[in-house]
Amino acid sequence: MNRITYLLFLFVGIISFSGFSQEKFSLSGTISELKSNETLIGVTIAVPQLATGVTTNEYGFYSLALPQGEYTLEISYLGYQTLTKTISLTQNTKLNLQLEEAAEQLEEIVLVENVEKTDLGTPQMSVNNLAVKTIKKIPVVLGESDVLKAIVLLPGVSNAGEGSSGFNVRGGSADQNLILLDEATIFNSSHLFGFFSVFNPDAIKDIKLFKGGIPSRYGGRVSSVLEIFQKEGNSKEFKANGGIGIVASRLLLEGPIIKDKAAFLIGGRSSYAHLFLPLFDIDNKAYFYDLNTKLNFKLNDNNNIFLSGYFGRDVFSISDSFVNTYGNAVGNLRWNHLFSDKLFSNLSLIYSDYYYGLKLDFVGFEWNSGIQNFNLKYDLKHYLNNNLQINYGLNNNYYQFNPGKIVPSSEDSGIVEEQLIQKYANEFAAYIDVEHEITDQLSVEYGLRVSNFNRLGQDEINIYANNNPLNFNTDLLIYEKADPIGLNTEGRKNSLKTYTNLEPRLSMSYRLDDNNSIKSSYTRLAQYLHLLSNTSSPTPLDVWTPSGSFIKPQLLDQYALGYFRNIKNGDYSLETEVYYKKIQNRIDYIDGANLIANNAIEQVILNGEARSYGLEVLLRKNEGRFQGWLSYTLSKSEQRTPGRTATETNGISPLETGINNGAWYNTPYDKTHDISLFGSYEFNEKWNFNANFVFQTGQPTNYPIGQFEYQGLTVPYYGLRNSERLPTYNRLDISATLTPLKNKDRKIKGEWVFSIYNAYNRKNAASINFSNNNETGANEAVRTSIFGIVPAVTYNFKF
Repeated sequence: MNRITYLLFLFVGIISFSGFSQEKFSLSGTISELKSNETLIGVTIAVPQLATGVTTNEYGFYSLALPQGEYTLEISYLGYQTLTKTISLTQNTKLNLQLEEAAEQLEEIVLVENVEKTDLGTPQMSVNNLAVKTIKKIPVVLGESDVLKAIVLLPGVSNAGEGSSGFNVRGGSADQNLILLDEATIFNSSHLFGFFSVFNPDAIKDIKLFKGGIPSRYGGRVSSVLEIFQKEGNSKEFKANGGIGIVASRLLLEGPIIKDKAAFLIGGRSSYAHLFLPLFDIDNKAYFYDLNTKLNFKLNDNNNIFLSGYFGRDVFSISDSFVNTYGNAVGNLRWNHLFSDKLFSNLSLIYSDYYYGLKLDFVGFEWNSGIQNFNLKYDLKHYLNNNLQINYGLNNNYYQFNPGKIVPSSEDSGIVEEQLIQKYANEFAAYIDVEHEITDQLSVEYGLRVSNFNRLGQDEINIYANNNPLNFNTDLLIYEKADPIGLNTEGRKNSLKTYTNLEPRLSMSYRLDDNNSIKSSYTRLAQYLHLLSNTSSPTPLDVWTPSGSFIKPQLLDQYALGYFRNIKNGDYSLETEVYYKKIQNRIDYIDGANLIANNAIEQVILNGEARSYGLEVLLRKNEGRFQGWLSYTLSKSEQRTPGRTATETNGISPLETGINNGAWYNTPYDKTHDISLFGSYEFNEKWNFNANFVFQTGQPTNYPIGQFEYQGLTVPYYGLRNSERLPTYNRLDISATLTPLKNKDRKIKGEWVFSIYNAYNRKNAASINFSNNNETGANEAVRTSIFGIVPAVTYNFKF
């Protein structure tokens, strides 16, 4: 890997040298908010005289290369007052600027969610931004604003139904999404089994979802990247805001440690509905709590330190005999450094942990499992000139997997302590990504990521005849576990398996005119981690496992083509994309697979393939009293696991049927039609009304196709996998926000949010089960619904 890294940085040096062939002076600095010193992401710094400009990066930094002369700069960020600044450039200049938030008046309503508008010039495609103010307007169940519930209203994004955790992107599973909170990996994004997400909207600064055209700096997942940055904290004055809802409340505090130099942010949320259960003689509990923290310290103009963290836990208990606890804990220490006015760097030391625990007093033991991740990454951005910027860096992840440990809860329980075999792995990557504006019409972003995954040794690993952990019974036409013939006990001193993959990326944009552009992209990604789950929606009990000798890494090739248009000077925007995805080595499970507490998971897994393709349409109204969007997705998502060949099984007969007789079948995330409509209407300074409507094809499932009698029991049998569907899903949510006019004169400002989830009380099916009617004895289908109509009220405040 040293040679590859050397070549990458040599290439960077060559490009850098060519970038300085024409002498220019640099103009650089940071853009922040006037009232808080919070840096702003995506601010446009334009130079109209030269028809050029740049936007700020994730830390508010920008850099421009300009000839000597006098220029008028236009610094704009919708939702803020446009700043005009005249400068005389005679040498390299550092210029830090601050923007003031625009006053919202009904006669001239501005779009505060500017990050959501379509950028026709950038080659970046298959990317959606959502502003926090938009997320807080979207009506959701129980009135709690939710990031994940908002992004599923975007094209190409869905979930497995109400009360399900995670989200699915372009026909992929939830574990194929890389979720980053201040660069730290979040392994489980849900609270209360999917009813809430782990992200406190009050603490969030920026949200970006990459569905395709993913830059080379990201890797490790094959469906999407959800990147979330927390606020940095107000370094000018103390501020507080929060909310009180019917099931949960939240509070966020921020303020200066050293004015204009250092600041803190701390936010907490907790649900409390369980506190009222004893009033109804219910001894069960289900609640969550989490904590967001951040510290930032400006050492000098060239160095900034950030320390951020998140800690969250869910607790579910039945009496005191069953207690389930799970959650994430992450931390990130970052150092921003400016080597020069053209070279920006970020060094991060990151820790991520996901813990799952069970206490089972009625059987006398406790169980815990989880995954830990230590990540060191170094990213640099080089502003060679206004038309050429490069990103490059290194990333090293060390993983420790705990598939499960059993501990007796008392000395007389009769349970013997047992630790399932822990697994270890290391993932290294180096990347380079070039943003290149070739002409005024043509822009490209191209890059390469080189990833190396080393599955480290473990205390014990099974040895199988012909290196084959699965046998195929040709008489019964089923797969069976192979008996190990020995154990390898060499431990971690040896590597079990090493994979190296080249992951090229390419995105292009061609501007037809000021209002129309065509974009295309190709993306290759490798995913070395797998979530062991045979349910349509991940559960907290699911276990992560690394690629190795028997489980290959998933490899994605994705192609996308899109047409983008701004209508009426950007008042409206239209985004249309078609895509095709193919994934190699998508794991599948044999019938009757046991995934829990399984020390030999290779005995129930087969490597298959997956594909998905579709059309996405997003029509937005960006300005005026009424704003919103209509999204539509037409798609197909399939999976196939053919029988292994004689070569793959070291000479064993190739007469295997595979899964589903080797035919393509619907994945659990396949939804032919998915329509989402969101609207927000600013009635006056006091009232704001919001609504969203969702219509989806029912998700695939399995129904019995027959039954037989065995020893007096009626036993159903099933056909091919996922060949049936649940009924069509649809729902309407509405909300109204009341902002008292007296707020203007108050130090403590408040608002009331009234919402109704599922306004027409649709009984959407979460599942359909078949059973005998006790009275008639006939078989019948029973529909299970999670939510009917759910009214809610929330009080939000700030001071």
